[in-house]
Amino acid sequence: MSKIITITFSPCIDKSTSVPVLIPEKKLKCTAPKLEPGGGGINVARAIKKLGGTATAIYAAGGYTGKFFNKLVADEGVPAVIIESENETRENIIVLEESTNQQYRFGMPGTELKEKEWNRFLVAIEEIKDVEFIVASGSLPPGVPADIFARMGAIAKKRSIKFIADTSGDALKYAAHEGAYLLKPNLGELGSLVGKTYLEPGEACPAAKEIIGKGDCEVVVVSMGANGAMLITRDRVMKFLPPEVKRKSTVGAGDSMVAGIVLELSRGKSLEESVQYGVACGTAATINEGTELCRLQDVEKLYTAITAENIDSVKENA
Repeated sequence: MSKIITITFSPCIDKSTSVPVLIPEKKLKCTAPKLEPGGGGINVARAIKKLGGTATAIYAAGGYTGKFFNKLVADEGVPAVIIESENETRENIIVLEESTNQQYRFGMPGTELKEKEWNRFLVAIEEIKDVEFIVASGSLPPGVPADIFARMGAIAKKRSIKFIADTSGDALKYAAHEGAYLLKPNLGELGSLVGKTYLEPGEACPAAKEIIGKGDCEVVVVSMGANGAMLITRDRVMKFLPPEVKRKSTVGAGDSMVAGIVLELSRGKSLEESVQYGVACGTAATINEGTELCRLQDVEKLYTAITAENIDSVKENA
């Protein structure tokens, strides 16, 4: 069994295509669609595979689309524990407008999971042996309680497994309250954890320190898009700035970042090295089209081009 398992309650089939121009009320000719398995934890496991590692994906799938989704996951060589659901697996659509290079992302609502279905996730993580990291990522579909990540965090803590949460809203708050090892919010999500509707980049450090000080987690990695990421622990603050690249798609960039971080941690690398590698992975995902995620050769090139800077936490709090 893999050292890393990923959790996805609301996976989806991502359909990517492009059109010359988006025009309302017109029949538009699309390029041949590319179909890939998606959803937070699924993308993390896929990216880890692309980087030469292995992660076991635990996810729910149902109906005809669920069967096809399972095939897509198997085709990529990602080990899986499949929780069968009564409802169909959802599909999302990503359309690139070629004339402007702008991307339009249509996310369909998650399909409901029954109590007996989401409970199987808890049973699965209790039973899997030799796990060092659990990555819970993505949104929660209808039927799943907001505190599910907190319940998983409690199981992880009991088994001395490091729990990493990358989600939003109440699910993120519950995960933090239980005491995750690492949280990866963006600025908006970080703000919600400290009761603010908006955070400036300079406010990230004190906000993260507040969360860590309450014992809600040990590590906060704040994703900041093209501006890279900030690593904050109780005793260190670092910024990681990637080089400027031509961005083709932002789909899966955050998931690729998480994949790089957890993979390097599982290989015994330091937090600093792991976050720098994660930023390289997230940046690498943006230079590929659709939902292709990151490529190892791109990551290796970008890693050495990232600027890592130690930040004086006193100055940051001033």
